[in-house]
Amino acid sequence: MHWSKPLRVHLGVLVVASLLCTSMPIIWMAFRQGSDAAVNAGVRQMREMSLRLIEGYRNTLQDGTEAVALASTLPQLVSPPPEDSEAKQELFLEVLRTIPEATSIYTGYSDGSYLQVINTARRDVRQTLSAPDGAAFAIRTIAERQSADVISTLRFLDSQARPIGERNIEYASFDPRQRPWYQSVVQDGVPVSVGPYVTGTLNVPTLTIAAPMKGDRQVVVGINIHLQTIGQLLDAQGISQHARAYIIDEGGNLVAHSDPQIMSRIIGLWARTSGAFAATANSFDTSLETVARLRRDPAFASGGAARFDLDGATYLVQMAPVSVSGLFRGSTAAIVVPLEDLVAEANRLLVRNLLIASVLLIAGVAASVLLSRMVSRSLYRLADEARRIGDLDVDEKALSHSWITEINTLASALSASRHAIGQFALYVPREVVRRIVSPEGRTVVKAKRQDVTVLFTDIRDFTTISELNSPEDVVDTLSAYFERLNTIAEQNGGTVVQYLGDSIFVMWNAPVPDIRHVEHGCRCALAMKAAIDDLNEANCQNGRPALITRFGLHTGPAVVGSFGAISRQQYTAMGDTINVASRLEGLNKEFGTSILVSATVHDAVGDRFGFRPLGLVQVKGRAEKVDIWELIGESGRG
Repeated sequence: MHWSKPLRVHLGVLVVASLLCTSMPIIWMAFRQGSDAAVNAGVRQMREMSLRLIEGYRNTLQDGTEAVALASTLPQLVSPPPEDSEAKQELFLEVLRTIPEATSIYTGYSDGSYLQVINTARRDVRQTLSAPDGAAFAIRTIAERQSADVISTLRFLDSQARPIGERNIEYASFDPRQRPWYQSVVQDGVPVSVGPYVTGTLNVPTLTIAAPMKGDRQVVVGINIHLQTIGQLLDAQGISQHARAYIIDEGGNLVAHSDPQIMSRIIGLWARTSGAFAATANSFDTSLETVARLRRDPAFASGGAARFDLDGATYLVQMAPVSVSGLFRGSTAAIVVPLEDLVAEANRLLVRNLLIASVLLIAGVAASVLLSRMVSRSLYRLADEARRIGDLDVDEKALSHSWITEINTLASALSASRHAIGQFALYVPREVVRRIVSPEGRTVVKAKRQDVTVLFTDIRDFTTISELNSPEDVVDTLSAYFERLNTIAEQNGGTVVQYLGDSIFVMWNAPVPDIRHVEHGCRCALAMKAAIDDLNEANCQNGRPALITRFGLHTGPAVVGSFGAISRQQYTAMGDTINVASRLEGLNKEFGTSILVSATVHDAVGDRFGFRPLGLVQVKGRAEKVDIWELIGESGRG
């Protein structure tokens, strides 16, 4: 007799869990406090960094703003070039020396004249201008546009402002009056910020600050700040390795980013396109959409910190509005940091504390581990048994024994279920049983309309055979007959729905979907006929009667599923398709044939099987005649 005790006896050894109940809350509280402290420290650091970022951003643009404001008051800039060209040039060179972040400073006039001094320290600028070696500055002049002798030159200066080269350039393709900075200033009459946009001369992405000249708003002075310079200010690595910072404009479009690769892609994109920039650049950082949405929330109109989830991770964001002397209104700087980076140290402390607790509790936990392994092995065996039962593997097996009484009881119940389902599968199609016992079994056999292929068989003169032979011989003969036909039906993907006396009702495409159900039905009928011929030879040798079988095959729509009373259901199919298949089986008697099929079957697989036309026939119980064919064999074998 096997020894076993209730599960509660074995669970008594888990008294060591009381130790866990006291230690784990303490460890968890320490972890939470450490995490909260780390997050609060990170938020403070992000706030301080955002202030430094904004300060650097504003300083960069403020210098340009002040330079433009100063230049707009100087009388020598009012007259168009070439008047006072030397004075204008000296002023602009001094501005570029003072503001290294600026790429160029320029003045546009109402007659289309234009004077621009360019800092050629950047390699891409030198390449665009094809500047000679040693060039530190370039001066572009467009003057006397309305005269016959238009002046349009590009002169190069070294670091000491000494000329080192000059060439004429195309002027017709560039008109300062058509540029956004000029049009905005002339229209509003006040200093404006424009950008980012692609400059006309250097073809690089830039931010522009422009202002009208005092006394003549048709003369506009402007300065350009390269986007790369803005990106260099956004260094967020001081907070964490995965932190990033960026600036978005009033429309929510990405202007600059702390990641050098993303910044390079932004610049490259600006250099190639303009219309689709926002949709493309905004995809460079997945957090941008969330930050832009938060910024529209009135609670963050003046900036602030927020937490959000993105791509399965939690992030903290610190937002702050950015404007410079009223310009770039609506721009926002954002610092985004993964929360995991901020609590990494707290997580490390948690792991250390857990390791210490594990060492202290190892003796008590060892007993619970041994018990859990003992229970889980038994449960896994039972789960495997249940899975095999669900797959209709219902062969009888010896019961596995456990020290736990409840598990032994469950094993006995599973054994009984296996036996019951095994018996059930003898009377109901196996696939239907599988679906009934599945978790979705309430709906998988619900009656519904679908296309099926249906085969009916019937033994000729079976009543006479039953009369001339003993019941025992008839049962033995019929059992061998049904076993062979059932096997052939399953081999060809069919489901034996019902045995009707000496007849068999086989169906394809339900309950198992089969896109080649018509072909499989034809092949099954031919295989059954061949098998019955072999069986009849054996029956003749054994003194048993020959079973001459007729087949009817049809395909079409039918209602398939469970039918019957609430307390007693049967899986079957109903409809005209079923009736026609049954009638086709009976028509074999009139035509002296074995396998009759409908025109629907012939049309579906006529290229794969051999058929003989028999014409239109009136079917009992049906007003419309049926075009019938005799199935002879597979193509090339008939």
